[in-house]
This record gives sequence, structure tokens and C-alpha cells, in this order.
Amino acid sequence: MKLFLKGERCFKEKCAIERRNVPPGQHGGRRRRKVQNYGLQLREKQKLRRVYGLLEGQFHRTFLDAARQKGVTGDNLLRLLELRLDNVVYSLGFATSRNQARQLVRHGHIRVDGKRVNIPSFRVRPGMEISIAEKSRKNTQIQESMEFAQGRGVPAWLELDMNAFTGKVTELPTREDIRIPVQEQLIVELYSR
Repeated sequence: MKLFLKGERCFKEKCAIERRNVPPGQHGGRRRRKVQNYGLQLREKQKLRRVYGLLEGQFHRTFLDAARQKGVTGDNLLRLLELRLDNVVYSLGFATSRNQARQLVRHGHIRVDGKRVNIPSFRVRPGMEISIAEKSRKNTQIQESMEFAQGRGVPAWLELDMNAFTGKVTELPTREDIRIPVQEQLIVELYSR
């Protein structure tokens, strides 16, 4: 499945999934067995982990936080993942991929409400303003990312001011706002074994 992990390369004809959609190896995985329930659940969890670029421990702690909150656990999990600072930077279009967004945050290019934050897992809340540091606004990668992101669009729960290099979280994302093709119920079932 195409997870769009390589930034703008995933939108071009050079995408590895579209070029060669067979498993690696000499025979391309001829002997495929039917995937059982556990395999389906594990694959959904691994897919979501890789989309957001989290390690197992980080993902498990996020799931436990989602389980403690009121409401549907699967929706809470997706909401908590969407509200990570590195994902918000990617969604605003300051970076072409979540990996690049994580690097921008770690290197101190991102400000939250005017203060430097260099922790990618920082959880943003509605009303917070995310901006690019003054010195970093001339960075060619950031400018190219913003141009590329115009075609991709910004989610409805975010507000972007391209001229000022700022974005704002207007509300909490709903399940309809999250465009990742994942069945979160399978992940909840996996962790409730």
C-alpha cells in the first residue's frame, strides 16, 4: 500500500510502489499464505506506525493515552497522532514529508506560540500558533515545501498564513478530517488481546 513516506516523490511516476508492486526476492513471494486476524491487526498497526514514523514504545504509550480518554479509542488514537508537532508541521506544508518535518523540529526551526520547541512528539492544542523561525524563512527546502503544499491543501482543522510562515490549530481534528486509509478498530482489537 502506498503510504506517501517519501514526500513529493510519491506523487510522481518514480514511486517504487507503482513501478514494482511485487514483494522483493527472486520469485516475488509466490507462496503467500492467507493472512489471519492477528496478521491483519498487526499489519494495520505497523502501517499506522510507519506513516507517523513512531517506534513501538512511542506508539504504545500514545495508544494508552487514547484508551484513557473518553470516547472512541480508535478516534482518540488518530487524533493524538495528528496533534503531534511534527505531523502538524507536515500538514501545514512546511515540510514535504513527516521525516523532514521531524528534522525541522529537532533542529529548532519551529516556534510554537513564539517559543522554540524541538520535541517532535510535542502535542499541540487548539489555539496554538506554529511558525517558522525568522532566520529559517529563507531556507530553500522550506520555501519549496510550501510551494509544493499549495497543491496538496491544508486540513480543515488547521489555518495557514503562507506570507507570514505561520499556521494555527483552530479545532481538534475529527475522524473525517484524517485522510489516512487505516482501520483503527483493528489496532484497538490488537492491543485489547
